[in-house]
Amino acid sequence: FKSIHVAGTNGKGSSSHMLAAIFQSAGYKTGLYTSPHLKEFTERIKIDGIEIKKAAVVNFVNQLQGLMEEIRPSFFEVTVAMAFQYFADEEVDIAIIEVGLGGRLDSTNVITPELSLITNISFDHQNLLGDSLELIAGEKAGIIKRGIPVIISERQTSVQNVFIAKANHENSDISFASDHIQLRKESEEFVALKDGKPWLKLNPQLKGNYQQKNIPGVLAAVLQMRNVGFEISDEAAQKGISEVVTLTGLKGRWQRLGENPLTICDTGHNPDGIREVVEQIRSTPHNHLYFVFGVVGCPTHRKV
Repeated sequence: FKSIHVAGTNGKGSSSHMLAAIFQSAGYKTGLYTSPHLKEFTERIKIDGIEIKKAAVVNFVNQLQGLMEEIRPSFFEVTVAMAFQYFADEEVDIAIIEVGLGGRLDSTNVITPELSLITNISFDHQNLLGDSLELIAGEKAGIIKRGIPVIISERQTSVQNVFIAKANHENSDISFASDHIQLRKESEEFVALKDGKPWLKLNPQLKGNYQQKNIPGVLAAVLQMRNVGFEISDEAAQKGISEVVTLTGLKGRWQRLGENPLTICDTGHNPDGIREVVEQIRSTPHNHLYFVFGVVGCPTHRKV
């Protein structure tokens, strides 16, 4: 199956869901593989926003149980194999594949996609990916394949040369989406500017301010996929971004759980992600603020 491979520290999940919603809106049968899940394992594997059936999960495990006992793959490796088999069996037109961790050694990196997208680089999983932004970027750059174009959502001067060098080595066209596409706030909407000129009016369903960093990469990916034969109208791009939660069932991205009192659920898996959530809370009017805050600790992570 054809695919888009999405890596990055923050924003890869939101970007993957927006891309899937856009392809769905354009009429393509669209697979979506993401991780982790929030409530049900089946959230990880979807086609056109519909989760894989639990019976299909059970059947896959039963068929391969003997092989799994022999080679002892990780939980994530089994999940990736399950998703890829499901997408192939269902003959999807395109699948959006989110990297689990890093990129270079990630199980998803067996695919040869139509396009690679890298969203953002910040500190996370330093025990596995390295203790500098350059080392982490090098691991994410591992998804860049020979001759396959790559889009970097946000130009970060501290790591841009890592991506440029890898792309040059692989003879891959590289572009930084933020150089060409910007968002401008106008009342309750955004206007996407392409090379400084108004292009699309957007009303993103994902309301966190940090989505402004993700959307340029998503739109740049749409333009690139048009170049390889996918028919994606401006209206499909607008619809996918404005209805991404409805179309894909995305959970946990500035999700409103209740209105009186206003109750929000959000997630972040590293310091930069949590800072973005806190900034969004600060910008939300309130008189009294209560947190329910849960974390998972890892003794090998550096203190921040």
